[in-house]
Amino acid sequence: MIAGVPAEFVIFAVTLSGIALVHDRTLEIALLGLLAVVIFKLLGPGFKDGTGLGGLAAHVAHEAATLSNLFLLLTGFAIVARLFEDSQVPELMPAVLPDTWTGGLALLAMVFVLSAFLDNIAAALIGGTVARHVYKGRVHLGYLAGIVAASNAGGSGSVIGDTTTTMMWIAGVSPAVVFRAYTGASAAFLIFAIPAALQQHRYQPIQKDPKPGIRLVAPPLLGVAAILCAAVAVNVAGNAWAPDVMQATPAIGLAVWAAILATAAFAKPNWSVARMALPGTIFLLALVLTASLMPIDRLPAPAWQTAFGLGLLSSVFDNIPLTALALRQGDYDWGFLAFTVGFGGSMLWFGSSAGVALSNMYPESRSALGWLKAGWHVALAYGAGCLAMLALLGWRA
Repeated sequence: MIAGVPAEFVIFAVTLSGIALVHDRTLEIALLGLLAVVIFKLLGPGFKDGTGLGGLAAHVAHEAATLSNLFLLLTGFAIVARLFEDSQVPELMPAVLPDTWTGGLALLAMVFVLSAFLDNIAAALIGGTVARHVYKGRVHLGYLAGIVAASNAGGSGSVIGDTTTTMMWIAGVSPAVVFRAYTGASAAFLIFAIPAALQQHRYQPIQKDPKPGIRLVAPPLLGVAAILCAAVAVNVAGNAWAPDVMQATPAIGLAVWAAILATAAFAKPNWSVARMALPGTIFLLALVLTASLMPIDRLPAPAWQTAFGLGLLSSVFDNIPLTALALRQGDYDWGFLAFTVGFGGSMLWFGSSAGVALSNMYPESRSALGWLKAGWHVALAYGAGCLAMLALLGWRA
């Protein structure tokens, strides 16, 4: 204990502070933080599943499915985003989107809707890819925060849109209950999307006329469709008929990579994209594994205040172990919790897997202070979403 606080939390807090302040060394800081926590637990209190190297091995084995799935999805969806770019669809989007600020709003709405059916990582990367083209590479940091917020909001009410909502589905929570999160997500969208679109329009408006001679390239687009269909099919079928398999294996990530390999002959993916996504992927895995090593055995009593606090905590602390603890504890309003832990991570770039994935595409977004300053509307939207749920639905434990 350090000043009454478990040493693991102090190490993690120092790690997160380093990531927030030294944004050009985030990977090194995350790995050093993980190493420090592991060494401390090896020498001191041990792990949940035992002490020494055996306890460490048991803990890593317990987290292996989650970590493997994140690794496969982050690298796989990076390839999907490049295939989408190769299809020339982003270059054709200026002809579709309005060239006023409502064009940026429409793109955020597209990300929101896509995330309800796809993983929020894929939705964020597709949105980021389109934004890079329609705004000629000049994307405002506040708008990047809006893309991440739209992907997380859109996934929060769908049991196939976010890892945490999928966990709830596997645990027996009805999809209809999770769907209630869209009350908060819709209110939040209205709060953050309009300011984000206005920020972007002032910074760089959409150029209405696409480049001459741009034509749709079908093979990469067919590859994207096949890969995303495979991910959705395995997610839905697996959770409906084989939830135990979904918990024990990285089934969705394996499906994505199986589809990438199956379509490689005609889609011709750029394999170097996966290599470029590795630093951001390893960074997120280090944070997730470090968070799983924290000595959290129980949460405060289920209430809207607890769920609200868990959402705030999700901006700096991985929401997967928090959701697992809440499911073990029971008696939560799962729709309210799905919104808070799903959307809360949008408040910082490293608070969600979608944010980390987008930072691989836009390295300039790796500034916690810049994200908070430019994306002020996301934090405001989080509070508005929670208020909307309490006012319209109340707390339903």
